[in-house]
Amino acid sequence: MKDKFFIANKQFNSRLIVGTGKYKSMRECAKAVELSGANIVTVAVRRVNISNKKKPLLMDYIDPKKITYLPNTAGCFNSEDALRTLRLAREIGGWKLVKLEVLGDKRNLFPEMIETLKSTEVLSKEGFKVMVYCNDDPLMAKRLENSGACAIMPLAAPIGSGLGIQNKVNIRIIRAQTKLPLIIDAGLGQASDAAIAMELGCDGVLVNTAIARAKKPFEMAMAFKNAVIAGRQSFLSGRIEMSILGKASSPKKGII
Repeated sequence: MKDKFFIANKQFNSRLIVGTGKYKSMRECAKAVELSGANIVTVAVRRVNISNKKKPLLMDYIDPKKITYLPNTAGCFNSEDALRTLRLAREIGGWKLVKLEVLGDKRNLFPEMIETLKSTEVLSKEGFKVMVYCNDDPLMAKRLENSGACAIMPLAAPIGSGLGIQNKVNIRIIRAQTKLPLIIDAGLGQASDAAIAMELGCDGVLVNTAIARAKKPFEMAMAFKNAVIAGRQSFLSGRIEMSILGKASSPKKGII
């Protein structure tokens, strides 16, 4: 009960954030979000319809009064486009809690950190609460924190790759040096990846492709929900020390 999850001073019950892209339909997306138990969904402002009332609106399927919308800048490759996109999101829905994502190239989709840092500074000064997609470099993560980010979101692996966490050491270092929410973003492929992220001490995970493109999205959504809960419980329980030698689980005294 005491293990509370806050982002920008707002409390959430679920540590799983779900993306709304790549589903077969908005109806499928809404059902997956419901089954995941997520309180936050990311919305690609440039790709998901949230303003054209002549076409199906995401709001018709996922109620923004019940689920927190997190507008993101997916598809932006420079600071100017990212800033314009999030300012538009604020005008459309009044959203100030946002996810910043500035990509470096269309093939690898790695974050362009110089543009990301610049954008974070500007948005923070404009009153946005910025959750920032970044690489897993502890030095860059610290600079983002100093630039006003409200959450650090390092990739586990390239976006949509499903490779899982590739650099546990750097994630541990970032965890040790920041008090900001640390949320793994991008590259998870299955529920166990989420459990590992939580066991590393991360505050949450963001998942889109692994659920939306699973053979059974609804079942995968529930699997991620359970994995995040189990991983967090495991982290808080305090794992045993590792040893290269075996240690008997039965006491030596009283052996017949």
